[in-house]
Amino acid sequence: MDEDRVIKTLIEHGERLGKLVTKDEFNVFKNQVLGTQDEMLTILRRLDEERVFTTAWLNRIEKEVEEHKKEIGKIKEHLKIS
Repeated sequence: MDEDRVIKTLIEHGERLGKLVTKDEFNVFKNQVLGTQDEMLTILRRLDEERVFTTAWLNRIEKEVEEHKKEIGKIKEHLKIS
């Protein structure tokens, strides 16, 4: 009776061991995940840099719009339009 339980347990453990991931399989998976994360970080860095440049560009455009508004106001005053 005990021998049957031991054999059954050994068979179950053998089946479980067969389902475990090997070191090589784990390393392949880990490298895939790390590669994907590297790609995501590269994209995020580019987006962050783009955001900085876009903000600077918007500031320049807003400043230019304000200057144009002042010039238009002067022109309207000179032409007595406003």
